[in-house]
Amino acid sequence: MDEKLLIVGINHRTAPVAVRERLAYSDSEIVAALGRLKDRAPALAETALISTCNRVEIVGVAADPARAIDEATSFLAADREVDAALFAGALYRFEGRDAVHHLFRVGASLDSMVVGEPQILGQLKLSYGYAAEAGTAGLVLHRAFHRAFSVAKRVRRTTLIGRGAVSVSSAAVALARQIFDRLEDKTVMLMGAGKMAELTARHLKGLGIESLLITNRTFDRAAALARELGGIAIPWDNYRPYLKLADVVIGSVAATKPVLGAEELEAIVRERRYRPMFLIDMGVPRNFDERLNAIDNVYLYDIDDLGTAANESRGEREREAQKAEQIVELELDKFSRWLSGLDLVPAIKDIRTSIEGLRELEMMRHRSWLDGLPAEERSRVEALTRGLVNKILHRVLAELRRDGNGTGDRVYAAEIARRLLCGAIEGEALEDDDADDEEL
Repeated sequence: MDEKLLIVGINHRTAPVAVRERLAYSDSEIVAALGRLKDRAPALAETALISTCNRVEIVGVAADPARAIDEATSFLAADREVDAALFAGALYRFEGRDAVHHLFRVGASLDSMVVGEPQILGQLKLSYGYAAEAGTAGLVLHRAFHRAFSVAKRVRRTTLIGRGAVSVSSAAVALARQIFDRLEDKTVMLMGAGKMAELTARHLKGLGIESLLITNRTFDRAAALARELGGIAIPWDNYRPYLKLADVVIGSVAATKPVLGAEELEAIVRERRYRPMFLIDMGVPRNFDERLNAIDNVYLYDIDDLGTAANESRGEREREAQKAEQIVELELDKFSRWLSGLDLVPAIKDIRTSIEGLRELEMMRHRSWLDGLPAEERSRVEALTRGLVNKILHRVLAELRRDGNGTGDRVYAAEIARRLLCGAIEGEALEDDDADDEEL
């Protein structure tokens, strides 16, 4: 196949949250962004966009990967209105087998901030769904994403990578217990309804916090979660007066700029008489101004800080990750064989058509006596000849797809077989025409 899978992007290993948030897309933006990407990056035959707290990646298929990657990079800079120099040094590029390997590792949570965390598989499925909705996913991306899903499930099923994993949310809870002597008399405010933020709130509620305040742009969502967790729902337009009650504030709002600034919080801290406040910023882009950390008795942790805390103890997960890497390699080989086999598709179609054509010619030659057979007998002859065709075709295709043959060798052999068989049917057809002429 002339086209290759490619990936270009940044993640938590290559870029801090201050850079990632500049390129991030909300879920509601992705389908439209894929439409713009299709228009501005014509070298991309297929494309998908992955945007999470920890990564922004364009996954594509192109005949000219270098050109496609350049177009995708330019698109990110222009679409997010960011100078490409801001993220150029953090950008990674994968092509072919390396791109497939990366996608499989992402799905299996081997490239996550916290190895073994389960959220990434759901996020990957959403990304694939958006590409399908936008009409930018074709044969290769459909296959690649579904194989990535299968790899992730196999890793979960056959390793212990997810057992005892320290998640970002549990790390946030552990930090809260370090900051406060006890949590039973503390008030937590949840801003937004992101999955990790909700998990953090659930963990804190399970530890017996005194009260939970929930605010969200969609009040019905806040009210539903408040009923479930035994909290109090607060309208988004009226949450600020309640901030002074909150000892822990969890931010998970889809916003393009901070929703809580330094001057505003300074006044709130004074009202609280400088009692400690723990701010957990799970937003990308970030919800809280980074200058909040300079205020006395305010402890601000963003998503990168939480990831660092979560990874302080990795032991068993690292051992299980090694087993998972072996699974990824095995599945990578299978996908690579399928992908390289696409080069054979045109020739295989011609070979199948040619062999079937030979069968039909022979049936036509003997139609005079075949027509005299009972219907049941004609059906048996038809089934017999089709069975012979399928056996011949199976042997030809099995040889073409044999692992010992390199891609170039297989394509060459397929072309030879195609020419021989197509030539054979053309010769047979000419002979029939000559015979018809002689009869005339």
